[in-house]
Amino acid sequence: MSAVEMKTISLDDIEALAVGAWILGTGGGGSPYLGLLNLRRLYAEGHRVQLMSPLELADDDWVAVVSNMGAPLVGQERLADSRSIARAVRMQEEINDIKFRAVMSVEIGGGNGMQALMAAAHLGIPVVDADCMGRAFPEAQMTSVAIGDLRPYPCTLYDPRGIEAVVTKVPSWKWMERASRKICVEMGSIASTSKAPRTGREVKDWGIHFTTTKAIAIGRAVDAANRSHQDPIAAILDCEGGQRLFTGKIVDVERRTTEGFLRGSAVIEGSDDDRGTRLKLSFQNEWIVAWRDGEAIAMCPDLICVLDSVNGHGIGTETVRYGQRITVIALPAPAVLTSPRGLDFVGPRAFGYDLDFRSLFATPGAP
Repeated sequence: MSAVEMKTISLDDIEALAVGAWILGTGGGGSPYLGLLNLRRLYAEGHRVQLMSPLELADDDWVAVVSNMGAPLVGQERLADSRSIARAVRMQEEINDIKFRAVMSVEIGGGNGMQALMAAAHLGIPVVDADCMGRAFPEAQMTSVAIGDLRPYPCTLYDPRGIEAVVTKVPSWKWMERASRKICVEMGSIASTSKAPRTGREVKDWGIHFTTTKAIAIGRAVDAANRSHQDPIAAILDCEGGQRLFTGKIVDVERRTTEGFLRGSAVIEGSDDDRGTRLKLSFQNEWIVAWRDGEAIAMCPDLICVLDSVNGHGIGTETVRYGQRITVIALPAPAVLTSPRGLDFVGPRAFGYDLDFRSLFATPGAP
């Protein structure tokens, strides 16, 4: 058997990942900043993390799937600790009597795009260059592995006060969301989690591949544009084949933390070519629907990204505020999300909106 090719992730890669993951987070996944601080410290202590291709996994390898669960606003108040996510992974090994070959994030978007690296630094295993969303979503059933009808259990949850919980068995992904969300709320609406372990074969079949590399490339494109005094938003659109939707100023924000989610809306008053119009963004952790003068112009699972108009960095639903000068763009979703079955899990109706999904992109599988 030939040796598996690994790439050591540099600190520059991690800096770029934090920028790219925040953009792919579509407002959710939690801010990557605290994860970035953790990884800077871990690297200063001598830790290093390696990245491996999902295609290099053996079919019978075990892969841990990790994330922080909860409301992003709470994550701003309760600081991340890399040891917590590592403990959630160890709990899975103890419960299932297995040894993980590698670890991956359940979502590349936001701070959760950093969680696998934080766990890997402590566990001494590589990170798989893949995730289960290609972005961020708020609920456990909104993943490619749920669309693929893979087993949803067990799920481990860890709180740094020493609370350890396990959801051992559920009949469906929606029940996993309901049961684990209740535990998360009792933990303070934030918990480190390790989802149902995946085999190498499952990751190869149902993972969304090379998303860590993608996020790093986006972050590098933004940094290069800023350094050369070019338009960073244009750089993102060129990199990802996206569309510019709206430019303006935040004039109203309404948000509330309820049932472990951050819900609400933001209103943008147009400027430049959009002067005289308004855009309203509805969110549930992530930006879900964009309404221009009452008409839905973009919606999940297409990625709706709110960016700082000057530096092109992402703005989260927990950090958006009055007066910010922002640009809204849309990026294409992975094909598995826009398939007919995928839309049952992550389309606008999955969030309670009576809308037929209309993609802004010619994505395979999209209506």
